[in-house]
Amino acid sequence: MPAAPSPAAVTSTASRVTALILATIAFAVNFWAWALLSPLGPVYQRSLGLSATAVSVLVAVPVIVGSLGRIVLGALTDRYGGRLVFGVTTLIGVIPVVFLAFVETYSLLLVGGLLLGLTGATFAIGVPFVNAWFPPERRGLALGVFGMGNIGTAISGFATPWLADEFGRRAPFYVVAAALAVTGVVFLLVGRDAPGVKPAAEPFLKRFTAAARMRVTVELAGMYALTFGGFVAFGVYLPLYLQSVYGLTVADAAARAAGFVVLATLARPVGGWLSDRVGGESVLAYVLAVVFACAIVVSFAPGMPVATVGFLAMAAALGLGNGAVFAILGRAVPVAMVGSATGVVGAAGGLGGFLPPIVMGLIYQATGSYSIGLMLLAAMAFGAFVYCWFILRPRAHP
Repeated sequence: MPAAPSPAAVTSTASRVTALILATIAFAVNFWAWALLSPLGPVYQRSLGLSATAVSVLVAVPVIVGSLGRIVLGALTDRYGGRLVFGVTTLIGVIPVVFLAFVETYSLLLVGGLLLGLTGATFAIGVPFVNAWFPPERRGLALGVFGMGNIGTAISGFATPWLADEFGRRAPFYVVAAALAVTGVVFLLVGRDAPGVKPAAEPFLKRFTAAARMRVTVELAGMYALTFGGFVAFGVYLPLYLQSVYGLTVADAAARAAGFVVLATLARPVGGWLSDRVGGESVLAYVLAVVFACAIVVSFAPGMPVATVGFLAMAAALGLGNGAVFAILGRAVPVAMVGSATGVVGAAGGLGGFLPPIVMGLIYQATGSYSIGLMLLAAMAFGAFVYCWFILRPRAHP
């Protein structure tokens, strides 16, 4: 007797597409909120007289909270479903955004940044929510499309400085607060969890421990720390880097950094699509080789045309890698544990984005150069490539 098809296999295409679009938009809006402080970093640096390290800490604080928060929100999604957790979390995000619109001191900016980190943790809600709607052979592409919500960082890079210049520093915070409120309400009213998905019954700690102990979770956490961590790190720190090394204006540096984010974001679904066809492990190996080569090139601070090619190639590679990581996870982890596993992997990725900006700031402050930091990235990418090529690929394709 043939096995019954999974709920994801019999769900209508319209329902899948609706869930995917809704989750992607909600993720993009939350990511815009998460990235609000980075484009305004130079403004705060001038107005408050901050050092390069202080600015690095300011833009990195939401990243660390967004990273660790993914563990909790992923587990809550397994327990209560993506519709409720996504909607409520998005509405809660309004609070720190409005708070930041009115603060004037560095200490209060740090407090607001801590609270703002919650919006960056919503990634761990969307992955299990979307994953449950699609059959295994289509999850790579679906999760890649959802990952395009990273475009919120690019939107912030373009829109936040413009809104602040045209309508005052508080304007971008008002716009984002309104977008979060509308999105949260719509998600609660229109969003639906995939049919047949059963809430996890085990306690949080048991589910988290089980997910964290899985070998594939540990491996993907390391790979995502590099690919997504690199994406986040460059997204938040590239404006400062371009201003320091190439003497660009605030607006020009922010626009170029936003271009980096856009390309990485557009590459993400391609990485998922390729992974569905040739295997995520193979895609990931080639991606890491490209990151290694590009990091070496840009570490020598070449002329702007060469640097532009190097950074854009790295952006595309990191985006492909992000898509590949969750294509692997969507197939390798049981559906009931995807939220918890995503929390672990997503936390590692966020932490991977938290440390590099601080390290880069400290290195630059001590040496006046970013070359050492970029060489460290190249070394890590090469080590990850070796592991992926000689361990992950043979195990996936014996």
